[in-house]
Amino acid sequence: MGLPERLRKEWFILGIVLVIAVARLEPAVGGKGGPLKPEITITYIAVSAIFFNSGLSLKTEELTSALMHVKLHLFVQIFTLVFFPTAIWLFLQLLSITPINEWLLKGLQTVGCMPPPVSSAVILTKAVGGNEAAAIFNSAFGSFLGIVITPLLLLLFLGSSSSVPFTSIFSQLFMTVVVPLIIGQIVRRYIKDWLERKKPPFGAISSCVLLMIIYTTFCDTFANPNIDLDKFSLIIIVFIIFSVQLSFMFLTFLFSTRNNSGFTPADTVAIIFCSTHKSLTLGIPMLKIVFAGYEHLSLISVPLLIYHPAQILLGSLLVPTIKSWMVSRQKALKLTRQPKAPVKV
Repeated sequence: MGLPERLRKEWFILGIVLVIAVARLEPAVGGKGGPLKPEITITYIAVSAIFFNSGLSLKTEELTSALMHVKLHLFVQIFTLVFFPTAIWLFLQLLSITPINEWLLKGLQTVGCMPPPVSSAVILTKAVGGNEAAAIFNSAFGSFLGIVITPLLLLLFLGSSSSVPFTSIFSQLFMTVVVPLIIGQIVRRYIKDWLERKKPPFGAISSCVLLMIIYTTFCDTFANPNIDLDKFSLIIIVFIIFSVQLSFMFLTFLFSTRNNSGFTPADTVAIIFCSTHKSLTLGIPMLKIVFAGYEHLSLISVPLLIYHPAQILLGSLLVPTIKSWMVSRQKALKLTRQPKAPVKV
């Protein structure tokens, strides 16, 4: 038996806040070369653990059916990799005349160019009870698209002359995302009955691993002695990030709940999280490769570092509301599909 849902949610949110605070005060603990060895534990083990956990917990037939939901996948990927970065670019044209730090603004653009996350969207979709299989597929598929599209978007909107080693990134992503997912599905075939009987706390395990990823990334960035953040710009960026997330979540909700959309309430949940969340685990290494040698790389990375815990915090707070909507919507649809009883004369 796991923790009660309410207590688990409060513990998760508290953990996010503590991680940010501790990482800001003790940068040496989880930074590169520190005792946690994030260059190994995070780059290879943590992400692999999340997808092995997903492969172990997800029913194979659900994952197979998700592959055929082409319309949903197109919606998520187009919104994430086309609409999102374009909308941010247009918005930044207005912000460029403000006194906000220009490198933080460039960092906002990098957030818009990132693919869907390999973890948070899946965890939150599962917490609501939405289409987890679709969330997993779009996380993995979006990450693969991001290997090619994200560097091109970064070059288009920000510019960089460095060459991107697509082969090495692709192979690393394949080994840390696809292989663990397949292994998890294979292992599930042999211990399916035990899993159904014991019901391990898969959500809590993924949440703990995700907290570790956030912690070590914050440590690595704020350990840089050259980082120069003014409070005004930082506060405004945090406000903009939350506003963008809420606005885009609302947009995806409106688009996916139209009468002719063809999406179920469970699909809408996956769309909301997958379309508006951005990958930190793929994003930070990508920034370090594309902008290698940039003097302001740490400042460019800050918005993505804020966006990732912010999307988890905001998503966690909205889980009960979205879940309530999904359940009521499913009940309403079920009632409308029931055949009417014949009227007795």
